[in-house]
Amino acid sequence: MFCCHGNCKQVSFTTTHTHTERTMSDVGSDDLEYEHNKLGEYEGDRNDEGERHGVGRAVLPNGDVYEGHYEKGQRHGQGTYRFKNGARYVGDYDQNMKHGQGTFYYPDGSKYEGLWDKDVRHGHGVYTYSNGDSYEGEWLNHMRHGQGTYVYHDTGSKYMGSWVNGNMESEGEYVHSNHRFKGKLANNKPSGPGKYLFDIGCEQHGEFRQTEEEELTNPKWIPKLITGLTLLTPGRETSAVEKEIVSAEEAEENTPD
Repeated sequence: MFCCHGNCKQVSFTTTHTHTERTMSDVGSDDLEYEHNKLGEYEGDRNDEGERHGVGRAVLPNGDVYEGHYEKGQRHGQGTYRFKNGARYVGDYDQNMKHGQGTFYYPDGSKYEGLWDKDVRHGHGVYTYSNGDSYEGEWLNHMRHGQGTYVYHDTGSKYMGSWVNGNMESEGEYVHSNHRFKGKLANNKPSGPGKYLFDIGCEQHGEFRQTEEEELTNPKWIPKLITGLTLLTPGRETSAVEKEIVSAEEAEENTPD
């Protein structure tokens, strides 16, 4: 616990904001593959070779239904594919694969709206999860990858930063109702130097440390320095209170154990 301008605040990094891929309502939301089968019912346009070509409606043997454009026998262009379990895709197709801009509605109530590449989420997109959480940012091979923002529905907190293969990695920022944390993360956990920025007008600098024996727990926050906000009006002099805090911190660091 520390005091900043007479206001005391407990600093901690809660695990409720470090959800892994499995706890983000993604379970059961993987893409559902349709049967690649030319049999079934079809009503619509055909070309001179008798192939499905133009606009048509097909009922597949497994009960799935596709309505949209065809080109030389393959789904190509705009279309809507309804799965018998209630899932639905509305968007672009290229040679029977979801490709381009499209929206996938999953059976659990979650939804992805964004870019696709050969049947996988790839590029910029927004995923709204069944629990109300949402992610907007870059995707690679179905996983959050690149820059993106994850918003937690229950708390209103959000993470903005880098992702690698579905995990929070490298530089990032957590934004909460009355404070923020900026620093580095590794495998969804804070790691190394960082700082907390509080709305009351101060920052706490420090670092997260974790020993090999504590790999299964959250890393420990080690506070080092308290200052005024560094992004205030340029040229503002450090207040007497801030000077006193910094002096106390320096004195503590120089005190022999």
